[in-house]
Amino acid sequence: MSVHIAAKKGEIAKTVLQPGDPLRAKYIADNFLNDVKLVSQTRNIFYYTGLYKGKEISVGASGMGIPSIGIYSFELYTEYEVDTIIRIGTCGAYTTDLKLFDLLNVENSASESTYAKFAWGIEEELLKSQGNVFETINQTAKNLSLNLQPTNIHTSDIFYRKDEKIPAIATKYNCSAVEMEAFALFANAQHFGKNAATILTVSDIIPTREQISADQREKALKPMIELALETAFQL
Repeated sequence: MSVHIAAKKGEIAKTVLQPGDPLRAKYIADNFLNDVKLVSQTRNIFYYTGLYKGKEISVGASGMGIPSIGIYSFELYTEYEVDTIIRIGTCGAYTTDLKLFDLLNVENSASESTYAKFAWGIEEELLKSQGNVFETINQTAKNLSLNLQPTNIHTSDIFYRKDEKIPAIATKYNCSAVEMEAFALFANAQHFGKNAATILTVSDIIPTREQISADQREKALKPMIELALETAFQL
């Protein structure tokens, strides 16, 4: 077992869906997977492995922010020999061109974070999704008749900030939305030669302060979960 994941070797599948919230991981395991086994609950970060249409898939939480997903994705790639991680999460839209519940497929993540630089010597502030998963997600969305928007996003270390203007890096790279994890996931995958993708649901429109209510979130995330599962089934 690794430092932060208590699963035994062989108990985590080659493809992992990674929401931020442990309870969202439980929801996916309970409602979408068969023959499910809870393989780790260290620090109440739940990891499950089960079958989706007969294919073994794992789902487990990343926690919030670059440091947290940096740890969990590192251990999945190295200790459990995971090939592909698909992050599934929510984001805040920087533009009113996006609407609540819109689905985004992240092509590139821009960040001011020093994570990639100091972890792996990766100097770039714009990192792309890794492997062919991005294209598979796009094709799967077409097959499912889902409206999916490929885009660049901003991965921020900051949730609350004094200056409410759109950060310069987001403007520089035409980022339509902001979240807090994709950059570290892409950096780890790039370093280890693994596959990584991020699918996001718009939960907040920052300019208008619109947001999905707590009661709406579970239902709103269902299309994203199904898209991730159908993608994982094809890998």
